[in-house]
Amino acid sequence: MSDGHGVVAAVGSAFPEHYYEQAELLAAFRRVWAPKMFNLDRLERLHRNVLVGGRHLALPLEDYEGLETWGQANDAWIRVAQEVGGRAVLDALGRAGLGVEDPDALFFVTVTGVATPSIDARLINNLGLSPSLKRIPIFGLGCLAGAAGLARAADYVKAYPDQIAVLLSVELCSLTLQQADFSIANLISSGLFGDGAAAAVVAGGELQADGPKIRATRSIFYPESERVMGWDISENGFQVVLSPEVPEVVRKFLRRDVDAFLGDLGLTIGDIDSWVAHPGGPKVLEAMQSALELKNGELDLTWRSLAEVGNLSSTSVLLVLQETMAEHRPGRGSLGLLLALGPGFCSELVLLEW
Repeated sequence: MSDGHGVVAAVGSAFPEHYYEQAELLAAFRRVWAPKMFNLDRLERLHRNVLVGGRHLALPLEDYEGLETWGQANDAWIRVAQEVGGRAVLDALGRAGLGVEDPDALFFVTVTGVATPSIDARLINNLGLSPSLKRIPIFGLGCLAGAAGLARAADYVKAYPDQIAVLLSVELCSLTLQQADFSIANLISSGLFGDGAAAAVVAGGELQADGPKIRATRSIFYPESERVMGWDISENGFQVVLSPEVPEVVRKFLRRDVDAFLGDLGLTIGDIDSWVAHPGGPKVLEAMQSALELKNGELDLTWRSLAEVGNLSSTSVLLVLQETMAEHRPGRGSLGLLLALGPGFCSELVLLEW
């Protein structure tokens, strides 16, 4: 009999082949933006403050100047999203010991490009997935979507405990860059966000799978907070909305919401042995550590992911989960909390039992 909980059987990932150290990217920005009488010292300060060491890019660095329209950028997004998304799905299925015919549902999350048919549909052809696969493309949750997508996949296998759901996140943030926007938000984003994909296999409770059980989930929406994070969308594409209020929102609400979530389950924050958090940026992570009173390196893997590949929006929390499962798996039966925040403004909490 099923115990009603999905199991994260495996997490896979894939990145574009083009990787650049932060110093090389900063030099490219200085070269392109210098003729525009731009404050280059501010650019360098903002790039150094995000503590990112390097990032994968969807395209070779020299190709970005040739992207003159949103259509051109989005065409590149469709092409690269299929390539890295397909590799991430195959990596996850391979780690779970499954084939391309095994998934029953595919949840696809992104906030960096649009396509109809959506990327999940195109992967049915590219990978040979089942033609009866249920597809659930989700756009717009941003950094929240890795955690929220995992929760929705768990909801699915709770209803169908003998089935397999796959969550795929593809974020190619570099293809959203606004080259004529010199706002602080865009300058920070140009140094913070990277490109990549991750996929999680979630097995129903009636199936044999070795991984953390998804014991409970919770979504929290903060009213009247739409301008904290998101996009302004125009003929030029996606222009970032990124308020300096994000760390303050974390400090004000996150501990309250975590305590309420755990309290409803008869738990306290002291019962949580491991943390899988989205690497929103240094100030957000510092606010998270402060709010949750994490003082013993609990977010070290999150900090490391930020340094190595940058913030990949919805993909990042899945990368941290992958690393936790592969190299730092907590003790059997211990509890962990996976969490992310994003546009809405919202937070998403996922209780894991290892």
